[in-house]
Amino acid sequence: MQFRFGIFMILFSATVALAHHSFAAEYDANKPVTLKGTITRVDLVNPHAWLYIDVKDSNGKAVNWAIEMGSPNTLIRRGINKNSVPLGTEVTVDGYLAKDGSPTANGTTIKMPDGKRLFAGSSAPDAPGGETK
Repeated sequence: MQFRFGIFMILFSATVALAHHSFAAEYDANKPVTLKGTITRVDLVNPHAWLYIDVKDSNGKAVNWAIEMGSPNTLIRRGINKNSVPLGTEVTVDGYLAKDGSPTANGTTIKMPDGKRLFAGSSAPDAPGGETK
């Protein structure tokens, strides 16, 4: 029985490790971005939470951006939950663009309408607690 449990733990650990990725693998630290938009969805899921905002492009058309944040546990420990970022709220998000050109970014901060800044839990090199080069 212990042998089976050991095999299970090895396989489970490998799956979790594959699901996690490095900032540098998906985002470009040389392409910072500031996005202003309306929150359409918040997913507090592992391994990373996601914030979705509608941002108007140069033609005035709404483009739904996916903002990767830190783990739900990290965000909750900093006092951020779904109630902190209500749907329909207009926010400004600072972060870094995805390398693949999709409307995806790794968020560093979320600025609320009242001026309050929330740490988005980014693993960007210059983010508080982010990766070091």
